[in-house]
Amino acid sequence: MKKQILLSIFATCSLIVFSQKKEHSCSSVKSKINLSKSASLTVAQIAQTERYDVHYYTLDVEMTNLSTDIAGTSEIYGTANENLDTVWFELFNSFTINDIRLNGITTPYARQGSAIKVPVNILAGESFVIATDYQGTPPTAVSNPLGGSGMTNDSSPSWGNQVTWSLSEPYSAYEWWPCKQSLRDKADSVSVKITVPSTCKAGSNGILENVIDLGNGKSRYEWKHRHPIDYYLISVAVAEYVEYNVYANPVGATSPILVQNFIYNNPQTLPNFQADIDETVNFIELYSDMFGLYPFADEKYGHCMAPLSGGMEHQTMTTQGFFEKTLTSHELAHQWFGDKVTCASWSDIWVNEGFASYAEYLMLENLYPSEEITDMNTRHNNIMQQPGGSVWVLDSLNEGAIFSSRLVYDKGAAIIHTMRFLANNDALFFQGLRNYLTDFSDSVSVGLDVKAALENATGVDYTANFEEWYFGEGFPTYSAVWNKIGANLQLKITHTASVPAFTPTFTNPIEIKFTRTALPDTTIRFDIQSNDESFVIQNMGSVSNISSIDPNNWIINRTGSIVYDNQFVASNDKLTNDEIIDIFPNPSNGVINISLKKVGKYTIDVLDTKGRLISQKNFDKNIQIDLTKELKGMYLIQISNDEGRQTIRKIVKN
Repeated sequence: MKKQILLSIFATCSLIVFSQKKEHSCSSVKSKINLSKSASLTVAQIAQTERYDVHYYTLDVEMTNLSTDIAGTSEIYGTANENLDTVWFELFNSFTINDIRLNGITTPYARQGSAIKVPVNILAGESFVIATDYQGTPPTAVSNPLGGSGMTNDSSPSWGNQVTWSLSEPYSAYEWWPCKQSLRDKADSVSVKITVPSTCKAGSNGILENVIDLGNGKSRYEWKHRHPIDYYLISVAVAEYVEYNVYANPVGATSPILVQNFIYNNPQTLPNFQADIDETVNFIELYSDMFGLYPFADEKYGHCMAPLSGGMEHQTMTTQGFFEKTLTSHELAHQWFGDKVTCASWSDIWVNEGFASYAEYLMLENLYPSEEITDMNTRHNNIMQQPGGSVWVLDSLNEGAIFSSRLVYDKGAAIIHTMRFLANNDALFFQGLRNYLTDFSDSVSVGLDVKAALENATGVDYTANFEEWYFGEGFPTYSAVWNKIGANLQLKITHTASVPAFTPTFTNPIEIKFTRTALPDTTIRFDIQSNDESFVIQNMGSVSNISSIDPNNWIINRTGSIVYDNQFVASNDKLTNDEIIDIFPNPSNGVINISLKKVGKYTIDVLDTKGRLISQKNFDKNIQIDLTKELKGMYLIQISNDEGRQTIRKIVKN
């Protein structure tokens, strides 16, 4: 969800240098998962609601576009997880309850604030239906300071249309209908019937199965959604709308996908936004290629306009204030990240918002490539306006923290960009995302589930990355000192952290771009394991300058100082003089001999310029490497001894 956005915001050759990895423990990460919180229930009351599972919701309500007043019936179809003597659910305490029925029979009940307790005698595994007839006016922010956004009525300041719409995220569904607010308990499906004045239309989830003229100046819109759905993604919107439809044809769809749009009944509104609405088709087709087929292709995607300053990703029917490419693509991306797979706790809202925000960047990268650099730069600058803060939300009852544009949205997107950098292989990275969406389809997840999926797909250990960037705080400032000794480059990379008491060291790789005389600029990727690292790069030619640190903007960081020091010599953590390597011939046709002066236990890694491991072998003094089947070009030879010292040499295959 984007509650507010600003349009201005939402609008060489490479070498790789690696060093030894260090171990991290996930124990501190695992202890930070927080699943059971509610703005309206006590912990004991939450425990009562978890004694049953919801399978199906029905809503049959009467509404108007002129007020938030609502009246009707909600049904909860559930199954007992254990023997039950009560069933608990929620409805805001200002509503009048006219009747509650258990399996069709009126039953007594008790209210404790907004908690409803119905006495039952249901055995484990048995199903039941609780119907609630209710009416009233949903609360406002004044009458419910912890929420007050469940149902809103307002007039569009730009177009003049009066609208009533729901927005239940994170804890406000109970402010307009009786329900169980548990992220981990998705209903299998939902039916929403909305009776409105015949001058209005009513939008909701799934397929519009019927519009029935009731003959009394009112019409009933009957929607049915046949996919698992979380409570806060069920929606209604009522206004004097016109319907405008287009169709998407992503690869893998068995038929065109309806994009159903309820637009203000104003002669100027649709012409103003039509081109932007039409672009939804391109976004569906792009994301289907990247993430897998649109999750609700058998039903529809769509929009209901409402006078809010952003959008809300209601499943299959986003509520949106206007149409602009980054907003529209963000809310659409939620259908994968947030709707198909939903955060298991509001502390892990990143699995919704971070990925939807990064999807904006991916849209620009693929469809508006001239804008992608500005997009990531803007995010980084916003993040670094303050030194600290975690993407993982410590206080999951704090809406400001849950929906922090700086941390959850911008830093959330930026660290996914860094994870992609660590993977160093887009095919494997995006396969990891597709695997994640498949493994947790129609369910919920936490951030560590993303970590596991990416590790399984890419082979990269993301433990330190998550400790430092997801649960950690702050960002690094990098500095460099360099010198030339013969043809070799001496380099020291240091960094300081913006919140050293919380995250003192960032161990992600970093790229540095070198300017060379009479040779192309070269970008080298260095593996960082501490705040002070030294490297010797062999045969670099005539380096005239370090032009930039992180030239491709993969990492949230600032640049400190870049200093040429003709007295600097990299610390002696390389192979010793009596182990000097002889590599011949170089260049070669692919067969390369390597000889060391000293017998020992050595490991040789051969890598291409993208950091992919071509070969790895153990040897004691002499070895021959055969690259005749590899492509022509530059390769890196990394030789390490059993004491952890190493050296890296560049070779060329003709």
